[in-house]
Amino acid sequence: MDMETSLLLYFLLLLPLVSFMYASVGHGGASGYLALMALFNFPNVMMKQTALLLNLFVAGIAFYHYYRAGHFRKKLFLPFALGSVPAAFLGGMLTVEPVLYKRILGVLLLFAIIRMLWPTSEATASAKKIIFYQALIAGVLVGFFSGLIGIGGGIILTPLILLLHWGNMKEAAAVSALFIWVNSAAGLLGQFSSGITLEPIAAVMVVMAVIGGMAGSYLGSKKWNARFLEYFLALVLTTASIKLILF
Repeated sequence: MDMETSLLLYFLLLLPLVSFMYASVGHGGASGYLALMALFNFPNVMMKQTALLLNLFVAGIAFYHYYRAGHFRKKLFLPFALGSVPAAFLGGMLTVEPVLYKRILGVLLLFAIIRMLWPTSEATASAKKIIFYQALIAGVLVGFFSGLIGIGGGIILTPLILLLHWGNMKEAAAVSALFIWVNSAAGLLGQFSSGITLEPIAAVMVVMAVIGGMAGSYLGSKKWNARFLEYFLALVLTTASIKLILF
């Protein structure tokens, strides 16, 4: 077995762990997949669309479980989505110079690290009223960068909802899961419209990500928490972020 094949196998073994952890908090995991691909030196040309594709499957599974558990709030989701979907499509159509892409991704991974280390205790206080125009503007900004870089935006949306007290942890996870799905779909359509195609290995990656995503979203939508895995994933993301920003 040559070195390239061995590295690919290691990557595929780590992929379900990443999707498991992200799905447990209602995320698709694109920032984690991009971090892994960066660490394993995947070509930039395939990273963006592959991460968005994996997001579609894992975020869809996560949303299903959180919706079934009764955590989804449509009124919280809609203003963010109205702004984000067209912006994500536009961002998906654009191509970023490779060095700049890595720098932007490295910075955005810092949001993922913050999200992984965010306190997970459930708030019992009543949620504050959503300010529509603020949510709409936030959706536009998050959606554009989601399509541009190849993330779903949940790593930014979830802390924002919690910071503004517009919902509790489970509600934020449920809304973020569907938000990630629609952004990923829009971004991927933007990619396809610009002539981008998927690599055959993407199908294998989908299978591995779905395995972890199914388990993580099921457990995450219940009363379950695993801080050790979150710390481990935060370490992976930190390593990738440093590599992308400095090298």
